[in-house]
Amino acid sequence: MKMQRREFISAAASALALGSLPAAAKVKQPEPKFLWSYLAHFGVNSWKDVPLETQDPNMDEKWLTRCCANHVRFDEPSWGRLSAALAKAGCNQIIIDLAEIVEYPSHPELAVKGSWSVDRLRKELDRLRGMGFEVIPKMNFSACHDTWLKEYHRMVSTKKYYQVCEDLIKDVAEIFDHPRFFHLGYDEETANHQRSHLFAVCRQGELWWHDFLWFAKVTEKTGCRPWIWSDYCWHHKDEFMKRMPKSVLQSNWYYGAQFDVSKMSEGSRPHVQTYEDLDKAGFDQVPTGSNWSCDTNFADTIKYCDEHCSKERIKGFMMAPWTRTFAIHEAKSMEAIAQMAAAIKARG
Repeated sequence: MKMQRREFISAAASALALGSLPAAAKVKQPEPKFLWSYLAHFGVNSWKDVPLETQDPNMDEKWLTRCCANHVRFDEPSWGRLSAALAKAGCNQIIIDLAEIVEYPSHPELAVKGSWSVDRLRKELDRLRGMGFEVIPKMNFSACHDTWLKEYHRMVSTKKYYQVCEDLIKDVAEIFDHPRFFHLGYDEETANHQRSHLFAVCRQGELWWHDFLWFAKVTEKTGCRPWIWSDYCWHHKDEFMKRMPKSVLQSNWYYGAQFDVSKMSEGSRPHVQTYEDLDKAGFDQVPTGSNWSCDTNFADTIKYCDEHCSKERIKGFMMAPWTRTFAIHEAKSMEAIAQMAAAIKARG
C-alpha cells in the first residue's frame, strides 16, 4: 500500500509540473446546439505593423488601441463584469482572440510583457466553462492581422512560417483541450486594408488557396473544425464556392444598417448577399453582426438570415463589437451585450 501511495503522489506531482489537472478536476466544456457567440479580444496586436521597440507604454491610449504594444493590455476587472453580463444575456459561447495574451509553449519569443502562463489561461477557461460558456480559440492568420507573430509576420508562406504556425495551432488546441471549433481569422487580406502598414503582404490566387487549405488541414489534424471569416467570398465568389471545403464553418460579416440589397451599391451588395449565397451552396455558417457602427445591425442580421437562409445551416449568430477588453471600451461592450440579450429574447 505504501508503494502505491508513493507512486500516486509522484504521478500527481508530475501532472502538476506539466500544468495539467486530474481529469476529475477539469470543468467540462459545454457544447450548445445553437450558438449565441461573442468575440472577445484578450490580445490586441493584430491591426498595426508598428515596431515594438519604438513604443512608449505611456503613449496616448487612443493611439495604443490602434497599434501593437510591447505589453499586455487587458483589464481583468472589466472582463469579469463583461463575462457576468454575457452569462445573464444568454450568450453560450465565447471566442477568445489570443494574439499576444499567452506565452505559447513552442514559441515563447512571441510573448510580450505580462503575457499569461498556460496555467493562468487554463484557469480562465475553466472559470468561463463553469459559467456555462463553450470557449473557442481564435488566432488570426490573415497577413493583414498577424502582427502578433512578430518577425514571423514578415515570413509569410515560407518554410519557417509554416512550421511556426503549425506549432502554435497545436499548442492552442492542447491548451483548450481540443475544442470542436478553431477560428483562424483570415479576413481583410487586401492591399487596401494594409495601405497604412509599414509592411504589407497579400496572398493571392493559388498561394491564398494553398495556404488556407494548409491551415485547414493542420487544424483538422488537432481534432478541431476550422472556422473563418467569409469576406474572401465577396470578390472571389465562384472560386470560393468551388474550392472552399464544406467542413469549414463560415462567418460572413456585415455591420451596416441597410439590408435591402437592391438599394445597396454594387460593391457593398455582396456583404449581405453572401449570407444567402453560402446557404444555397450548402455551407454551415454563424452570421456575424456588430454594434461597431449601427445599433440595429445585430437584430437585423438575425432577421435577414432567418428570412433568407435555411434553419439547418445557420448554426448560431455571433456578436463582434471589435472592442478591446479595456475599461475605456467597457460601455461599448456592454451596449453590444445588451443588444445581444434583446435579440436572444426576441428570437426565443
